[in-house]
Amino acid sequence: MIIKCSLSLSIMTKSILTIILIACTIQLNAQSGLRPRGDVNCDWEINIADVNALIDDIVKGTAYHSLYTYAEDVNGDQEINISDINMVIDAILGKQLPPMPSYSGTLPVLFINTEGFRDIVSKETYLHAKWWLDNMDIEGYESIGSPSEPLGMQIKGRGNSTWTNLDKKPYRLKLAEKQNVLGMPSNRHWILMANAQYWMGQMNDALPFEIGRRMGMAWNPYMEPVEVVLNGVYIGLYFLTEKIRVGKNRVNVIEQKDNETDPYNVTGGWLLEVENYVQPDNIKFTEGNGEPFWVAAHSPEQLSSVQRDYITNFLIETNSAIYVTDKNSRVWEQYIDIDTLAIYYIVQEAIDNPEAFSGSCYFHKQRGNDTKLIFGPLWDCGSSFQRWSRTYEFNEFIYENIPSYCRSRWIGEIAKFPRFQERIRFHWKRFYEEVYPAMDKYMDQFVAKLEQAGNADHVRWPQYPSENTTQRLNEFGKPSFHKKVAWLNEQWGVMADDKALHADGNYYNLMGQPMGKQLPTTPGIYIHHGKKIIVK
Repeated sequence: MIIKCSLSLSIMTKSILTIILIACTIQLNAQSGLRPRGDVNCDWEINIADVNALIDDIVKGTAYHSLYTYAEDVNGDQEINISDINMVIDAILGKQLPPMPSYSGTLPVLFINTEGFRDIVSKETYLHAKWWLDNMDIEGYESIGSPSEPLGMQIKGRGNSTWTNLDKKPYRLKLAEKQNVLGMPSNRHWILMANAQYWMGQMNDALPFEIGRRMGMAWNPYMEPVEVVLNGVYIGLYFLTEKIRVGKNRVNVIEQKDNETDPYNVTGGWLLEVENYVQPDNIKFTEGNGEPFWVAAHSPEQLSSVQRDYITNFLIETNSAIYVTDKNSRVWEQYIDIDTLAIYYIVQEAIDNPEAFSGSCYFHKQRGNDTKLIFGPLWDCGSSFQRWSRTYEFNEFIYENIPSYCRSRWIGEIAKFPRFQERIRFHWKRFYEEVYPAMDKYMDQFVAKLEQAGNADHVRWPQYPSENTTQRLNEFGKPSFHKKVAWLNEQWGVMADDKALHADGNYYNLMGQPMGKQLPTTPGIYIHHGKKIIVK
């Protein structure tokens, strides 16, 4: 007769259980797919070793964690205790246990097994791992590798608060070889975005990235939804995303060498990021409003004194040109490309992202003495629409109401330049007439393919709002987006759309400037009596 575990650990010994259960083992498909409930030690079997592992955990006082010790909580009560041991014994004796949470099968599934099935606990140190991608027979996606022939990679954590404060964590991947994954251009470097707190239908990043692409930004990361199994445990719906880095298919500038000293070569290429948290190696100066300004160099990473002096002086000169009394000055345009900044800013306003010019704000510069800072690519728009509620009325720009934990750099001062406002109106008209009308369809299609995977994710992570993505999009995401766009159009759309303004018989260009009462001969688009006229 089998005596199940109900005694205190002080008198319970592994040897008793070993004698009872040593001959009992449930064998499963080794190290492929999902582990069964009760496989605590990650060997794809349920046996005495799992009982012993649980005893060790209880003796050591191991706490439940919904990522790191999820498999140890066999009975699902968010504790590691005697009841979990009893369930494992039941399984060894032949009782069928409930299955572990699993993927929906409506998206490709990425399987990752770390070396020794070790937990990923560091943002600094990579772990070696094996991976394969199962396309689940979904049209348009190709499988890569297999359980019997997995490929190599390295994996580590990433992010700031998302890594520190959330149980569902984001990861950085470095593949052993370049791969075309989920239809995206071939590369070794990828990000697994968890998007754990995206409660408006998972559109916080996908929507602005797509708007930016359609507005003509040189490159924004592509992202594709995928379900992930890590060390045999389903960890939910993720978004495999292109990592921001210098490259032909990404930020296409010359890759400058680390520790370069040639005076011309240090002019570019540069890939830079405005930081919200100061780091030891940051480029540092004081903004014209007295606030500290921190910039991270992502390419090159290791700076010689020549490189550091060049880019620091360039940024200081840019800052000085922005903070001038004469806002009709165009000196600042010698340092920043006004049109790419206008587009970048419009996208951030459309999604109401108050952190836009604080952290995760990227810009780059090609090599050359006369090249300018190009704003983009877009990244980390997770704070989009955080001000919105059903009763909220948008009445201010993002730089006018900055969260206390942020510092909005430059944009509030640049917005004072009439020339910048002209370019805003010009590009807003393009957005409002050509891009905005197509966004509902884009959002519907993107979210529709997430629906079942989001529901499966919510079973795995009930503390996060990933379920009912279509309902969340229609109830929260779309209304907030359309409401903000409507308010912005009241601010920026008048010169392009108000027929009364154009009733005086003049022809106007798209910046709202009168061009006279005769049809212009210069090719372009003009407004006359409220109608669009194209001159070829």
